[in-house]
Amino acid sequence: MSSNYRNFRNNVPWLILFLEAVFIVLFYFLFSHGDESRSTVSYAAFQDVNHMVIFGFGFFLTFLKRYGFSSTGFNLLIVVLGVQCSVLIENLFYFLLEIPHEDGLKRITKAAVSITAVVISTGAVLGKTNPVQLILMTVVEIIVFHMSRWINRMYLQVPDDVGMMHVHLFGAYFGLAVSSCFPEPSPRSEKNASTPKSALLSMLGTLFLWVFWPSFNSVLSEDKKWEVTYNTYFALAVSAVTAFTFSAMTTKDGKFRMAHIHSAVLAGGVAVGYAANRIRYPWIAMILGLLASVITVLGSYCLQRCLNPALEIHDSSGVHFTFGFPAVLGALAQVVLLVAENGTFLTSLGYSVMFHIGAFCVTISMALITGLITG
Repeated sequence: MSSNYRNFRNNVPWLILFLEAVFIVLFYFLFSHGDESRSTVSYAAFQDVNHMVIFGFGFFLTFLKRYGFSSTGFNLLIVVLGVQCSVLIENLFYFLLEIPHEDGLKRITKAAVSITAVVISTGAVLGKTNPVQLILMTVVEIIVFHMSRWINRMYLQVPDDVGMMHVHLFGAYFGLAVSSCFPEPSPRSEKNASTPKSALLSMLGTLFLWVFWPSFNSVLSEDKKWEVTYNTYFALAVSAVTAFTFSAMTTKDGKFRMAHIHSAVLAGGVAVGYAANRIRYPWIAMILGLLASVITVLGSYCLQRCLNPALEIHDSSGVHFTFGFPAVLGALAQVVLLVAENGTFLTSLGYSVMFHIGAFCVTISMALITGLITG
């Protein structure tokens, strides 16, 4: 990664060994098995999420020519450390709150979903951080994300499967807050350049993510699992079509820009994850996928020209418009669908809506504040 660090061989191995030793000791004292005879998560669904996190995001981060090889390697290191940390934090909350433990397969699946926040944040700081900083960011972000999710669950009564989908929102804005503390690489620097080969590998990661995203959204759903998968696929399909359409419309020569396609084809999956369990008809998911893709393409155009220079934030892989904007749209869509489902704005409905809005505000506030502190 970045060359502005000292004693790489001395610091990184000892830091990793120290963390692993801590994890082993904590597993010894805190880890207790739940009911392993049955699980609400199938092993096939867990494999899909694991492939998505390892292969999908691993290749997704190879867009810079100088960091293509190291991006895939450090993605694996971040994931395996982060999953262990996530399982421990989750188990610690269960222990302190005296909640019955879940089965092991569901526990590790939730950890794999949680680590997505860190991988998204890594895309915002790629090329500006060294391995020590990435590892420390992983531990801090996993802890804070679980705190945010448990606040939403315990005090705002947000269902756990919906609260887990805040992973995109948290990861995007935590990464942007950390990135704001680092200077932007020179436009002519190798740290800010890509090649056709690196762009091709990054597009391969996008394809992996696109294929496995329905499993990602539905893996933790207690009911309506197939309905969530169905809606997610149609949202992804429409967002991909819209990405090609608006890419051609926003370029002077009318050609497709793969930078737009790379980002916008995933927008529907991100947005629909929040509201998939409330979507009764596929056409609603299709509209949401269309809007998410439009916001992503237009956001890419506007942010790079206006907002990023004004705020002096360098977003290496465009996580703001790839994950941040669609996540905000999905959170708003969840509120709109909740109101439409009940028909009238009753007192109890008003409280429910405020709880969902409060969960959105808690997630984004904790991401920005702790991201700045971490940066």
